[in-house]
Amino acid sequence: MSVTNITDPLRENYREAFVTNPRRVEHLTHGRVALMCIDVQYLDAVEGHGLFADPDRSGVSEEGRKYYFDRLKETVLPNMRALQDRFRDCSLEVIHCRICALTQDGRDRGAGHRRLNLLAAPNSKEAEFVEEVAPLGDEIIINKTASGVFSSTNLHYVLSNMGIKTLYLTGVYTNECVETTARDACDLGYFVTVVDDACATVTESLHEASLTTLRDRYARISSVEEVLTELEIFVQHPIFR
Repeated sequence: MSVTNITDPLRENYREAFVTNPRRVEHLTHGRVALMCIDVQYLDAVEGHGLFADPDRSGVSEEGRKYYFDRLKETVLPNMRALQDRFRDCSLEVIHCRICALTQDGRDRGAGHRRLNLLAAPNSKEAEFVEEVAPLGDEIIINKTASGVFSSTNLHYVLSNMGIKTLYLTGVYTNECVETTARDACDLGYFVTVVDDACATVTESLHEASLTTLRDRYARISSVEEVLTELEIFVQHPIFR
């Protein structure tokens, strides 16, 4: 049987709990939401740097690299910036997560990153954010050394302090750090929206597979246009004016 033909008997249960739950609108109305920008840095999102310093040793085919960097340039970065600008206009939190060790030799890294030889040392080029979507002012930066930002940082504590209950996720890779963050956030009680056209990974099939897994289970899948329209709910509320 084709996977696409398998019926999910629990879909409606999950939709009611995590997707269509009216508390989503309540959180948005009261500004208890944040935009999270995940790992858009020189380590993994810029040609000729970090994981792609030697393209032939990156593990990603030439076709995959072209797809990934074209999608970043033409779709993801402009869309992320549009979301950032609108969240900033609304005085809503924009939070930036990145892979960055505490030490130059990375001895504090998670075991997985050590096995992958994945290192962005403090103040290194690999740890720098891509300029188009870099933090502004005193926006919060969370450094991590694992795929999941919740398992390896104090992000949950920070969000709780600020009263954030709903997260909009953007960034790379869809099938790694974005998906892990979405699952963990859902388990911790956050309402999660993954913004389809503000995320990327190295193949379209991996991107779509992750969204299929997350959709109506751990997250709502939305477009940038849908999120921008949704933010009007907040703008029209008396607390904004």
